[in-house]
Amino acid sequence: MTKPLAVLCCLLMLAGCSEQTDLFSGLSEQDANDVIASLGEYRIDTRKRAEKTGLVVSVERVDTNRAIRILESAGLPRRARTSIGEIFKKEGVISTPLEERARYIYALSQELESTLSQIDGVIVARVHVVLPERIAPGEPVQPASAAVFIKHSPRLEPDAVRQRIQMMVASSIPGMSDTVTPDSAKFSIVFVPATAFEDAEPLVKFGPFLLEKHQLGFWQRTLWLAPPLGILLVLLLALVARPDWRRALLARFTPRRPATTLPSRG
Repeated sequence: MTKPLAVLCCLLMLAGCSEQTDLFSGLSEQDANDVIASLGEYRIDTRKRAEKTGLVVSVERVDTNRAIRILESAGLPRRARTSIGEIFKKEGVISTPLEERARYIYALSQELESTLSQIDGVIVARVHVVLPERIAPGEPVQPASAAVFIKHSPRLEPDAVRQRIQMMVASSIPGMSDTVTPDSAKFSIVFVPATAFEDAEPLVKFGPFLLEKHQLGFWQRTLWLAPPLGILLVLLLALVARPDWRRALLARFTPRRPATTLPSRG
């Protein structure tokens, strides 16, 4: 009897050990914490470990699909941005004025996007900048312009931040702050609400397993019935394995027949 019980215990231990899947690698500390916090709101357990390239966030294999959909709706992890210092590194290479201008516009857009992403409720921020430029000699200088795209969560009120975003972006672009008005065609902001992730039915943890909420009651009742059923099963196996126990049990519960007396011979 000890061997089957040992095998059963091993199977239960293996059931409790879930397989992990790496979601993202090379994350910064802030990005990893944002991913963990977002998944924690949906009761998805995560693990974080450090590697040479950065932090790695992993989840249980059964949670992989839900985790990816949740993070996509939340815009996590955030897109890596390049700072001005990284773009204009001194590498000893001579750049043309056109290349320098393109790099400056890209760096300026990156810095503005990074700043806008710090606003509560902003999921994705993109900024497209056009600097003042003279198309041909003798032509008037074309004024600067900018277009801002904001993908936001429901907690952000676009009307409450529109004017502040416009003032900040216009003040950051050379030659734009004096020409931009609230209804100017040289500056536009587009707010797009993000589609929130919705579970068809919330999943709950039951030991090492992930179940739908309506299944939880059934498995809880099954767990209460498991000990008495297990004891009964062990007794049945014992009776099958030990014939002498079976005979003793049958003899104990089998009613005895009354002894019969033989008629005496006269």
